[in-house]
Amino acid sequence: MIDTHCHLYLDQFEEDLDAVLDCAAQAGVSHICLPAIDLDSLPKMDQLQHPEITFHKMAGIHPTSVNDGKGISEQKLYDLCSQSEYVAVGETGLDYYWSEDYKSRQKESLRMHCRVAKEVQKPIVLHNRESTDDLLDIIEEEQDGSLQGIWHSFTGSSDEGKRTIDLGLELGIGGIFTFKNAGVDKAVAQLPIDRMMLETDAPYLAPDPKRGKRNEPAFVKYTAVRLAEVMDMSVDEVESITDENAKRLFKIS
Repeated sequence: MIDTHCHLYLDQFEEDLDAVLDCAAQAGVSHICLPAIDLDSLPKMDQLQHPEITFHKMAGIHPTSVNDGKGISEQKLYDLCSQSEYVAVGETGLDYYWSEDYKSRQKESLRMHCRVAKEVQKPIVLHNRESTDDLLDIIEEEQDGSLQGIWHSFTGSSDEGKRTIDLGLELGIGGIFTFKNAGVDKAVAQLPIDRMMLETDAPYLAPDPKRGKRNEPAFVKYTAVRLAEVMDMSVDEVESITDENAKRLFKIS
């Protein structure tokens, strides 16, 4: 399995990282994609290693980091993301949950990440919290036929999912999808699995039955099981399809 969105470099894993990675490997996780929160994330990613897991780095500035005044120049982002060790641009996006005071700053950061993603021909990884219309409107404006990417931790309606796919993006299916009261499973059931991939967003948003605990890459299995139920498929089929989708998007061999 491929966990397409995981923040293993954060302090929450500092004390038991080796055990967490061993559990992930035992659960069948072979690849983990690492979105950045800010520039400080990047050297921490380089310290991750495990004999059975391949790590894939991304570079970008999270919208809440934009709120905190952290940023990156377009040239610096381009220089980083043009390197072969980075498989994607992000994570970026919009987040109006904590504050709406930084909307314009977040939007410009998102547009800058879009420009770089198109220039380096790598996918963009999108965070979205209470900002769906603005996010998709910007993607529609920036889409020139070459922009690829993923709405990570998809929580939208079926119509929003269809619009996302029509805009050339994929859907990241994570812990919230498994929550019984969230309703995301009903939307996902109406969307094509060949545009979905699995993720954890660890250490956040652990899926049922681990809800409320620290999330970790091994828990991606629970999301795969629930997706198989929703799609009326076997778990092996879900894992195979979502893995191939991830390999295609991030050019993972």
